[in-house]
Amino acid sequence: MAVGHVSSGVAESRNSTRQVVVASLVGTSIEFYDFYVYATAAVLVFPKLFFPAGDATAATLQSLATFAIAFVARPVGSALFGHFGDRIGRKSTLVASLLTMGISTVLIGLLPGYGSIGVAAPLLLALCRFGQGIGLGGEWGGAALLATENAPAGKRAFFGTFPQLGAPIGFFVANGLFLLLSEVMDDATFLSWGWRVPFLASAVLVAVGLWVRLSLHETPAFAKVVQAGDRAKVPFVQVFRTGFTGLVLGTFIMLATYVLFYLMTVFTLSYGTAEGGLGYSRSEFLVLLLVGVVFFGLTVPIAGRLADRFGRRPTLLVVTTAIIAFGLLMGPWFGSGSLPAVLSFLVVGLGLMGLTFGPMGAVLPELFPTAVRYTGASVSYNIASLLGASVAPYIATWLASSHGLGWVGVYLAAMAVLTLIALLVSRETKESALD
Repeated sequence: MAVGHVSSGVAESRNSTRQVVVASLVGTSIEFYDFYVYATAAVLVFPKLFFPAGDATAATLQSLATFAIAFVARPVGSALFGHFGDRIGRKSTLVASLLTMGISTVLIGLLPGYGSIGVAAPLLLALCRFGQGIGLGGEWGGAALLATENAPAGKRAFFGTFPQLGAPIGFFVANGLFLLLSEVMDDATFLSWGWRVPFLASAVLVAVGLWVRLSLHETPAFAKVVQAGDRAKVPFVQVFRTGFTGLVLGTFIMLATYVLFYLMTVFTLSYGTAEGGLGYSRSEFLVLLLVGVVFFGLTVPIAGRLADRFGRRPTLLVVTTAIIAFGLLMGPWFGSGSLPAVLSFLVVGLGLMGLTFGPMGAVLPELFPTAVRYTGASVSYNIASLLGASVAPYIATWLASSHGLGWVGVYLAAMAVLTLIALLVSRETKESALD
């Protein structure tokens, strides 16, 4: 719906609950699927195909470095798409971010390897990864606003969990597809062309997501801003001038969430399947991860309900304290290597991930006024990704190989302490208006 049409009446531009659920959930599921397909391939495939043969650990670290490039791009994407999201509307921007992510992912599935084009292979891989980061940088903020700005009274945090559910769903589908391919193909076939299938399949998923999102109307909150003529001229500049405190708090409130998730997925997969780690086969460990991700998905809506009932700040204070304790137990728990210990570690860790991630769809938007909300929520979310997720697998791999697994847990606990401090100095946002 064009912006000019939005201004003709807020009531006619209201989305139904079904539209909000489907559009925010489907879109973020596809975006996170694309992102996690890369994360899995960065551990299992890219070190062998896109980098020179030699030291396996060095190749893995190089591959994880390209994984981190997207997190550098995400704040750029949040500023770019945030500008248009706050200027021309949530709907058009969500469509553009989905296209950016989808095209980048499909192109990765078409790239030749190092053996074919030499050093150009990792360079092109890095460029496509940058495109993925740009797309995801603009995706999450728009999806969170779509859900929360359409939420009924008293249910904003629960509605904010709809885009959050895209993370476990996208991860489950991405890794489930990798698992299926590894079961029906031998290693040679999988490395030859099978790994490309999840990337190319993104084209079909993006087409479905576009169809869903093109049926949306603008949110009532943005329609009111248009009617009042209060749109920010340069949202990125304005949010730093008037909402800097929100940006800082939002970034550090998200920090533990990002570090926890990428340690629980990318790092555990790498360490769990490495010869110098736990020594599980790729298929065995992916099954364990998929079980853990089920608990991630189950705890996301529970966290939203808790945040609506008890408040965002009390809920996250309790969960963050639990993450600190979990990190300090990581060495003996995960490092034991036994199947019951590894499975319970993944279940508890990813369950905590759902509890800390679930309320964020409401918490970050509530820190900013409508005129700069897309930009503010997106920038804080993605700066946290740069500080936390981008380097987490790399730091964890280095710590585990140099100092032992226990220090990886200390790293997680230290990042969670920073989040705890941010929560302690922040205000409760449960009663904040989003109009």
